Parts: sequence; C-alpha cells; structure tokens
Amino acid sequence: MDKVSNSMDRREFLKKSLVGAGSLLVIPKKFTNLVLQQDWPIDADLGRNTVYSPSALPIRSQPRVDASVIRYLAEDECVPWLREVIGESPIGRPSKTWVETNEGYVYGPSLQRVKFVPSTPLTQLPSHGEESGAWVEVTQPFVQLELENSIPQSPWLQNIPSSMWRLYFGQVIWCDAIRTGDDGEIQYHLVEKYGYDKFWADGSAFRPLSQEEISPINPEAADKKVLVNVNQQTLSCYEGNNEVFFCQVSTGIKLDAFGLPDDTYATPSGEHFIWRKSVAFHMMGGASDAGWDIIAVPWTALFVGTGVAVHGAFWHNDFGTPKSHGCVNAKPEDAKWIWRWTSPQVSYYPGDVTINNYQSTKIQVVEPLY
Repeated sequence: MDKVSNSMDRREFLKKSLVGAGSLLVIPKKFTNLVLQQDWPIDADLGRNTVYSPSALPIRSQPRVDASVIRYLAEDECVPWLREVIGESPIGRPSKTWVETNEGYVYGPSLQRVKFVPSTPLTQLPSHGEESGAWVEVTQPFVQLELENSIPQSPWLQNIPSSMWRLYFGQVIWCDAIRTGDDGEIQYHLVEKYGYDKFWADGSAFRPLSQEEISPINPEAADKKVLVNVNQQTLSCYEGNNEVFFCQVSTGIKLDAFGLPDDTYATPSGEHFIWRKSVAFHMMGGASDAGWDIIAVPWTALFVGTGVAVHGAFWHNDFGTPKSHGCVNAKPEDAKWIWRWTSPQVSYYPGDVTINNYQSTKIQVVEPLY
C-alpha cells in the first residue's frame, strides 16, 4: 500500500431528520441478513477466499498442486479452518502451508483466517467534545454496505458490483450515527476520516473498540526500535537489546520481465521515523490501469514519504512473502500491537496524529540481498 487519500425519498428524509450523531431513527428494514444466508458457525475458525478470479482457488483432495480438484470456492466463500498442514507449494510461491477443511485442502496464503462473532450493537455513541462516535471493528467474515451517497466516489466502489460493497474481518472504521429499523435491527453509519463515501451497515457485525484498546503499550520503555528484515520477511520490536515482539510480514517488491527485482515497489531500506499514525486509513496509489484503492486499512503507521507504512492487511494471508506496493503488511492483530507500542501516541478521538520532530519510534529496514 502506498498513498493516503486524504421517496420524500428515504435518503432525503435521513438528511433532514438526522439532527445529531448518535441519534436513533426508525426506518423500514432494508438489509438482507447475509449471516443467515452464509450460515456461519459462531466463534469457529473459518477461512475466507480472498481470490476474486473465477475458478481460481480450488479445494483439492490432498495438499498438493497436482491433486484432484473437488470444487472451486466462490468469491468470499468461507470454509471450516480445521488445521494447517505442510504440503507442496505452487510454482513461484514459497509458502507450503495448506488449510485442511471438511472437504479437502486449500492453499493457505489465499485464505484469510476469520471468525463470526456477532456483537450487541450500541444504542448510543460516546461523546468526544462536540462530536460523538466510536471506532468499530468488523467481527464476521464480511458485512454488506449500503451506500448513503447516491453516486459512489471511490474507485473501489465504481469498479465492482454493489453486491460486493463489503467490509471484511479485522477492518476498522468510524461510526458517527446509529439508526434502527421497525424490527429493532440497529445499523451503524460509517464514515472515513479521509475518505469519500458514507455507508450504513448491520451494527451486529461490528465490535466497538474501547479507549483501553487504543492506549499505548509500555509507553515508558526507552530506546524502542522496529526492525524490518526484508530478506526474512519478519518484523521485530526491541526495547534496547530485548526483543519484545516478533511477527511475519509482507514487504514491497516487484519483479521485472526477467524475474529480477525492480525497486519501484521495494520497501525503502535504511532508518526512518514514524511521522503519522491513524487507527484506519483509506489508501490508494498506482497507475490507473494497475492501481489500488482500499477502504479502512487498520492500524497504520506511516514512516516514509506520503505513503509507506506498517499496517494491517486483510486481503491475503501470504505473510512471509514479499507482496505489497512498498508498505509492510502484517496481520491486523500484529499491526495493532505494533501500532499501540510505537510512538507517537494517538488519542481515541480523532484517532490520528502527525508529527515532524523525529522523536518517534525508529523503523530500520534491512537492505535486501539478491
């Protein structure tokens, strides 16, 4: 990831009736209950298909690329995640991890590990001075979005069918209002601090984050440093000489037509300092024919230029393999720990801070060896 983008119809009724953030409106029920359609088991380990090409992700009879295909997974389809096993890696893919399901085996890097944990929605939002709102985290494989504005502004909405306007497990976004249907279903109004579009979604699909979850980890520790090893695709956090956290990551690299490294998307080596942190960013970049545009990227810590960051990635599970457009991808739970541990500290509201004094946590990216 690279750049940050900074009937009476019902919509008109809502515009005129929504007096303040946190108020509740009574409206007809409109949402389709995707949870019932998917029949996800509560709090069970699931694997969500992150590959969007038809017939691209097969369930095989054995954890091998030449094993017979039982069937292909549909977009965003979830399967039981029974256990991880070591098998044969596809050509050009270093990972040998497969996931055993109740039907067969699926190549692990293409499955996001998720759960379905429905929440009791808030009926009133906490106040932050003159505004009200809460950071909320998706706690089911995905949740459908209803666009409030009549014309989608973000490219990611324009380029896919509305049936795929979704947020995914682990994403975080700001909720600034609540409404309820006649049947009592509560829905959240979702906005991005630096995005273009506004949405409504089922409130039970989100877990409100508390102030404690945003608070810093061991803020008094001296000599904090983050080491990103591009060769090993790992990230370590140090307090002095003591390693206090370790995880696999995916850094940025692009191969040219001859299979050789091209520095265009390589994560910049050297010593850097975190200059901006946000609970969630809208991130976009690249050329019009090969760009990217992703909403609600969680736990983002920018450390180079206008877009290179450590952040959570929910669109793949290929950690340990170079994969990004320059950023350091981590599992959302790992990115959250790193975000809380590093400085500068960020308040719950607005959940974003920028500094330029080079007094924040240092991130050292080890020069890769080819």
